[in-house]
Amino acid sequence: MLIRSLLFAPANRHEMIAKFPRTPADVFVLDLEDAVPAADRPAARGALAQALAIARQGERHHTVFVRVNDVRSAHFQPDVDALTSCDVDGIVLPKAESAADIAQLLSRLGAGRSVPVMAGIESIRGVLDSLAIAASPQVMGVYFGAEDFAADMGARRTREGTEVVYARSRVVLAAKAARVLAVDQAVVEVRDDEQFRRDAMRGRDLGYDGKICLLPRQVELANEAFGPSEAEVDFARRLIAAYELAKSKGRGAIDFEGRMVDEPVLKHALGVIAAAARQ
Repeated sequence: MLIRSLLFAPANRHEMIAKFPRTPADVFVLDLEDAVPAADRPAARGALAQALAIARQGERHHTVFVRVNDVRSAHFQPDVDALTSCDVDGIVLPKAESAADIAQLLSRLGAGRSVPVMAGIESIRGVLDSLAIAASPQVMGVYFGAEDFAADMGARRTREGTEVVYARSRVVLAAKAARVLAVDQAVVEVRDDEQFRRDAMRGRDLGYDGKICLLPRQVELANEAFGPSEAEVDFARRLIAAYELAKSKGRGAIDFEGRMVDEPVLKHALGVIAAAARQ
C-alpha cells in the first residue's frame, strides 16, 4: 500500500468528510479520538456508516480507515463495537504502548476479522517498544505522534524538531525492521506550507514513507515530498543504465557523475523507479 499522505478528519464533521473525494490523499482517516469532543463521540459512532459513505462518494475508490480511542480509554470498546457494522479498510490505534495493545484490539474485534492496523507510537513507552508494536500481527504501518510524545517527555516543541529526533528515528527504524510502512509526524502550523515542506523532507530523509495531514492543503505537499521528483527518476534511470553496462563488462563499481556506485546505490535507484511507478 502507498501512503504518502494520511489525511485525518473528525468523524462527526460530515461537511469536512465530504471534501475527501476531491482530495488526492492516499488514505483517509475518520477520527473518533482527539478531534471529536467526548460528548459528541456517541453520535459520531452512531453515524459512522454514513460518514464512511460520504467519504467514498465519487468514481475513485477511496481507502478509508477509522481511528478509535486507545485501549486504556473508556471510549475504546464503544468505538470498536461501532466498527463491527462498518466496512472499514483499516483501523488506526493511537497511543500504542506495547504489542499487548495490538493483541487487545484484535481480541475485541473478534476472531475471523482481519483488518489492517496502523499503530500510533506517541509516548515514551511506545517508542521504547516500537519494534514489538510494528512487528505485531495485522500491523501494516506505524505513525509517530510528536505532539503527544513531547508532552509525555515534558519536552519543549520547536520548529526544528531536534527534541524528537531520537524518537522519530527510532520509530522509522522499527518500521523498516518489521517491513511495515512508516508515517511521519503532523505539522501543526497548518497555514505554513514552507514549514510543512521542510519537515516533510526531514521525514523523507529519515526514511519515512508518508506524512500525517491535518488539512487538505497539506495533502499535495505530502504527495510531492514523499514521491520521487522527475529529476530523481531521471537520475535513477541513467544510473541504472550506466551500472548495468558496467556489469556487462565485468565491473562491480563505477564512478557515475562524480559518485561511486555499487550494489547498495543501485538498490536505492531501483527503489526510486519502483516508487515512481506506484504513484
